[in-house]
Order: sequence, then structure tokens, then C-alpha cells
Amino acid sequence: MSRMRSAPNSEYRYLSGNFAPIKRTRSLTPCNYVGHIPEELAGGQYVRNGGNPATNDDLGREAHWFDGDGMLTGVLFRRGEKETNIEPEFVNQYILTDVYLNAKENRNLKRPVLPSIATLITASLATILMVVLRTLTLVFLSRLPGSSKAIKKISVANTSIVYHDGRAMATCESGPPMRFQLPSLDTVGWYNGRSAENERGSAKRAGFGGSGPIAFMKEWTTGHPRVDPVTGEFIAFHAVFIKPFVYYSIVPPAGSSMKENAKESGSVPIFSMPIQGISSPRMMHDFGVSSHYTVIMDLPLTLDPMNSIRGRPVVSYDPTQQSRFGVFPRYEPDKIQWFKTNPCVIFHTANCWEMISSGTETCVHLLACRLTSATIVYSAGALTPPVTKPVPPEYAEEEQCRLHYYAFPLPKDDSEETPQIRNQWALSAIPFEFPTISSSHAMREARYIYGCSMGGPSYSAAVGKSAKIDYIAKIDAATLIARGIANPPQQVKGCVDTRNVHQVMQSTDDDDPVKLFKMPKGWFAQEPRFIPRTNAESEDDGWLLSYVFDESQLDDNGECSDEAVSELWIINARNMKDIVARVILPQRVPYGLHGAWFSEEEIAGQRPFGAVRRETPKTNIDTSSTLSIVRDTVERWIG
Repeated sequence: MSRMRSAPNSEYRYLSGNFAPIKRTRSLTPCNYVGHIPEELAGGQYVRNGGNPATNDDLGREAHWFDGDGMLTGVLFRRGEKETNIEPEFVNQYILTDVYLNAKENRNLKRPVLPSIATLITASLATILMVVLRTLTLVFLSRLPGSSKAIKKISVANTSIVYHDGRAMATCESGPPMRFQLPSLDTVGWYNGRSAENERGSAKRAGFGGSGPIAFMKEWTTGHPRVDPVTGEFIAFHAVFIKPFVYYSIVPPAGSSMKENAKESGSVPIFSMPIQGISSPRMMHDFGVSSHYTVIMDLPLTLDPMNSIRGRPVVSYDPTQQSRFGVFPRYEPDKIQWFKTNPCVIFHTANCWEMISSGTETCVHLLACRLTSATIVYSAGALTPPVTKPVPPEYAEEEQCRLHYYAFPLPKDDSEETPQIRNQWALSAIPFEFPTISSSHAMREARYIYGCSMGGPSYSAAVGKSAKIDYIAKIDAATLIARGIANPPQQVKGCVDTRNVHQVMQSTDDDDPVKLFKMPKGWFAQEPRFIPRTNAESEDDGWLLSYVFDESQLDDNGECSDEAVSELWIINARNMKDIVARVILPQRVPYGLHGAWFSEEEIAGQRPFGAVRRETPKTNIDTSSTLSIVRDTVERWIG
């Protein structure tokens, strides 16, 4: 396998333009707006997460869009003095992780504490050993006098957001969730599955990681944990580097009981249940959760430090290996059944649900954004994809990312039948990523899936360039699944609706199962979030919220000035045409990752806490001791 080449940082589009990190944070700041803000938003807040590297002085370093310190960006729809008035307020804050607090006032560091994903993809074994040794040294030095913050957890919490049992939390695979407070977005502390730091009366018992030498690994929690809208249970998996490679946990809301078939009951969480049958560490980002079943995806995209010894990148995709989906009852991962299919990459699932046919067969259904290669992993780091093994003809597919449907009929417990996927094909040929649905329909058979699209065929971009979202899509999944079952397309490679973006835009059918909201020329959107209308007449009766940016504000070099601003658009989700309101923000919002909507009731129902994390004033840091001088000297040398 050949090595990949990293583009110079000056050509790296994911650190320039509106991808570039923002330098200013703001407390809640009133915003102007045009149009009418729907009353359903009153008192609620939209918050989005994303990487915003604070240590970015070394412009020659390797970088990747998935890197960067987590930053939360929100708009609160505060109720005005009059009941009908809504006054939007903008706020953005860094998530004060251990890594961020350590590096913020450390002038010795020209590169982030953690190595870039781009380095893990491209570097030789010697280089990886050097960058890992640097990180370990910085972590050790952080415990010495003169350090602003000891690094106990390495997560940057920059991926997604979830609300569970009175806690709003930011997530990332390299650590546990981090609780933050609404609407200020102040950082409260790490959440271990039982309590968060700084909560009053917080428990000292072990959480996700349990105890023992690999406890720190077992607390690494998926960037996309799920919360059941009916039971309130928090469901997550934890991918690690040693066997069994994946653990699984469920946390019920306080005061509730697990269902009768759970292995534990009461308010005690179920932690560290192993998932058997995975052969090596995987780059596992998301999974499927229905009301009674869980789907783990074992795809041929590895995240294995041992790859370096084998002459492969730590992050490596093998297009000759099959993909596997493990389906099991929510509380019984030991009953997992594996379904095999063609190789693919899936970063995000849209929905998962089960159905019982004729009172006998249970079938689990999954909608996911399926990529036919791992090219996006490389293009998001300005990397040239490697030359891989020849792809077997039966696995060869064109480059694409589509909303894919899977049906997994479950053999009975006493059956010796090999599990087989019944249906697997794309619903639409348009590119589709960053999926979202009505939260009240999650884990059930939802009709509509919303997401991001673009005029090209795929989310992968050329080296040195970036993929930008110029369409917001709405797919009537129920209608397209029914069409596919009635007239099945080719399994795996087939597609129900074969129109491209431009053909869909020509449609005048009000009932078209694929609808697109096209951004004005030069404007680009981010992940949309659906909020239902009060007393909605249909599942899609509501609003989509998305941060948008007008790139005519870029200068001749493609960079943003300090005066550049973004907007938050509120779009009619039913007709996918009307912009009902535009909130003008006081600064721009870099293109980022995932967000969430928090209702007025959720904000009011947050758990109490005793303190929030703060940056350590320089005057409180001891820099005069011998150990402090040693720490400072070594940091300057390896910075």
C-alpha cells in the first residue's frame, strides 16, 4: 500500500474561509432578525458543536476537519416582555476540556496536544511513535507545577450534542460526554454515566470505564449516543483497542426502572457489557437503536495502532473485506446475530425501528448514510487517498453517499438459519449526509428524513478543496421504501429513485418523495435540525434550523475578515421553500458538525450543580519552582 501525501496547510480548505476557526467567544448577545419567528421556538435554544482549534500557530502542520477543540454555538429564543415577542440571542463558548484548559495559556505549544487524524492516516511507524510520545510527555508535564490544568482525559468533545436526564452534553469518541449548562453554554464537567463533575452530591462510584487498567479506554463513548424518547434511556457503545474491542452501556433516567428483561433494574446503570464477534479495533462512529433492538456496525474501516507494525496507516480502509451488522435485543448483547454484505463506510445512521409480521417474524430496519469508499476520511484532511488492494468486481461501485435502507429479519433463537439481509438499497440517488428526524419519531417508523446534499455526486472532495452544503434535503422514506418493496431495485447497488439533484429540482409534484431547498448562489448551509409545530397536522409540520454563510464575504484569497457574519435560517419543513425568519448573528459560525434543539422545558429542567469549569488565571499558576521550570523547558523543546 502506498503512502498518502498531505497537502500544504496553505492549500488546506478545512482551515480557511468559513472553515477557519473563530477567535472570539461571546456571552448571550441580542440579535436582529427579519421575518416571523415561530412561537414553537419561544424559550428554546439551538446549539451546534464543532472543532475550533485554539492552538493553530504552526501553519505547516498536518490538520484534519475532525480535529480541533470543541466549540458550542447557540441561539436562544428568549421570550420578550410581551407574550408574543421572541428575542433571539447568540452565544458561543469553547468546551473547557482538560486539553483546552492546558493549552489555552501555554505559549510553548505551537501544535495541538493531540496528534491530528491526518497524521494517523499518513505517517510512518516512527513518526506515529514520536507524536504519541510527545502527547504522553505533555500529559505527564501537565501534572507538574506551573501547568494551568492537568490532562486527565484526552477528549476534545467536538462532535455532537445530546440531552439526557436533565443534562446537556457534548460528545466525542475519545472520552466520556462533557456536561454544559444551557443557555450560557458554560462547561460543567465530565459525565461518567452516574453523575457529572461539579454536580451537588455527585457520586464517586466508577462509571462507564469501571475500574482496572483499561478503565480509561472503556469510558471512550461514541459521538452519537441515543436517548429513547419513550423510556428516557441513554444507550451508547465504547470502542477500545483491545478485545473485545467494543463495550455497550445503558443508563436509565433517575428514579426509573429498567424494563423487565433487563439484567439490572432500578436506577443502577448497565455498564461495560462486551460486544462479541468483532475482530479488530474499528473507526466506529455511530450505530442504530430501535425501541427494542440495537445495531452495531463492524465495517472495514480500522482504527488500530497495530496497523503501523503491519505497514498500514492507523486509520485504514480495506475495500476487499465485507461489512457486518450485528443486531441484538437492547438488553442482551450476548444474543447478537451478524449480517454480512458488501464493504462500505457509514458515519451516520438516520433511524432504526423494528416490526413484527404476522405475529411471528421480527424484522429490524435501518436507514443510514452509506458511502462506497473512505475517500471523505482523506479529503477532510487534504490527503491523497492511498492505492489499495484491487476491488473484487462484485464489490465495485461508483463513488457515492446515499440514504440506504436495510432490513434485517431475525431468525428465531432455536433456528440454525444463517442471518441474511432481506433488502438493502438506496432510497434516492442524491448525495445525502448529516441526517436528522423529528426527535419524537426516533426509534420508531418515521416517514421523513432531513439532511444535507450538494450538486455533485458525492461528499468527497478533491485534494485541497472542501465539500460544501448547497442543498437541504427532505426524503419521504416511507414512500420510497414501499416503492422499493413493490418493485425491488438491485440489492446493494440499486436505487429506488434514480434522479440526480438537478432532476429533482425540476419536479413540480407537491407530493414528490424527494424535496430540496436550494441555497442561493454563494450561500452554504450546515446540518439542519427539525422542530415540530405545536399541534402539528403531520410529521413534517414544523421548522428546520440551519446556520448559513454567504461566501461573497470572503476576500480575494478566500479568507474571512473579522467582520464576516453568519445567519440562522428558519425554513418551513413542510414545503421546503419558505424562509420564515433570518436571524442575523454578530459573527460568523464556522462550518461544523452536529447540533441539537433544547426545549424551554428541558432548559428549565436541568439538574443543579455547584460550579462550572473556568480558565485558570495566570496569577494563580506557580512558575517559580524547579519542576515548573523543567516543565516549561521541555514544553518549549517539543511544542
